[in-house]
Amino acid sequence: MTPAASSWKRFSRKFPARHCWETLLALLLAAFTIACDEQHRSQNAETKPNRLQTVTINNLEPRRDVAGNIIDAHGGCLQFFAGRFYLYGTAYGTNASSLALNCPFRVYSSLDLDRWTYEGELLKEQPTGVYTRPSVVFNPRTRKYVLWYNWFPKLWNGRAAAATSDSPAGPFTIANPEVHVPGSRLGDGSLFVDDDGTGYYIYTSMGDDYAVRVARLTPDFLDSTGETSSILAKGGEAPVLFRRNNFYYALCGPLCPDCPNGSPVQVYASTSPLGPYAPRSNINRRPENGAPIIPAQETWVTKIPMSGEPVYIWMGDRWESTPDGIKGHDFQFWSAPLTFSPDGDIQPMKNIGRWDITWTWSN
Repeated sequence: MTPAASSWKRFSRKFPARHCWETLLALLLAAFTIACDEQHRSQNAETKPNRLQTVTINNLEPRRDVAGNIIDAHGGCLQFFAGRFYLYGTAYGTNASSLALNCPFRVYSSLDLDRWTYEGELLKEQPTGVYTRPSVVFNPRTRKYVLWYNWFPKLWNGRAAAATSDSPAGPFTIANPEVHVPGSRLGDGSLFVDDDGTGYYIYTSMGDDYAVRVARLTPDFLDSTGETSSILAKGGEAPVLFRRNNFYYALCGPLCPDCPNGSPVQVYASTSPLGPYAPRSNINRRPENGAPIIPAQETWVTKIPMSGEPVYIWMGDRWESTPDGIKGHDFQFWSAPLTFSPDGDIQPMKNIGRWDITWTWSN
């Protein structure tokens, strides 16, 4: 008797015939599932960055997608979702002004901040108006991606609106065309999600001398609860909120409409997302003359996951920077990782044209 026949004889003695066939079928199904999983992992092996990979961030030239086209995504955000980076922004194309009607929101994705793929437009059907400041986050409760943006059905009747999608690349469906936050004639804003899954919106209220506040969102992230911080600043624009350890940092600059020289960036810090906030350093102002260190206007601070401590990169739009004069081709400046003093102050940024980042995350 062969070894295989002997094994089968012992197997059939241990299990009745019906159970034998059921067990054999289950084993075959399990083997098929494992084979499919291995094939899937093999086919998608390229979807994860290497454990150790270095890329160069180049601020001296416009970034391009894998098709060779200049990336046209301004005034938005850069997020990391499920192992991939997503760059959101307004596409201005050949328009001469950021106030042109119905400029679309675009999204690009990348595994490594180097090779970018154009994923498409976010809102397929949007009412006529001026669109700015798209901000996308993931809601851990609803499992939806949520987009907030600023839009003007008529200048300067500013509103904020919310839309949702099952995918970070959209398309997004408008869920609330006019969110309710304290203030009037809403201006720039951006989203933030705390470690406990609570959402916040930092924004300016043009009708209140461009007052900057932080509002807590409803659990579905589609409106505010009405709870807000006190006013952080007036005359503010391009506000951003992020957390590092136990500090919340709110950043904004003075009014700077498409300013080619850039804008200073005032930092406010708190141990609570709704404050109170205290003014700290200005990270984009030269001490000798007050001029911006980096000739860019703030758009975002992105958190880059690493195997140890994450790093934070400041992002700004360099208006009127492209040699061909096309607004959609204006450069973006991505700072080297922000540095922090022992007491939590953000140190002034440096104007670095090219710098390297090495991925060292462990997953």
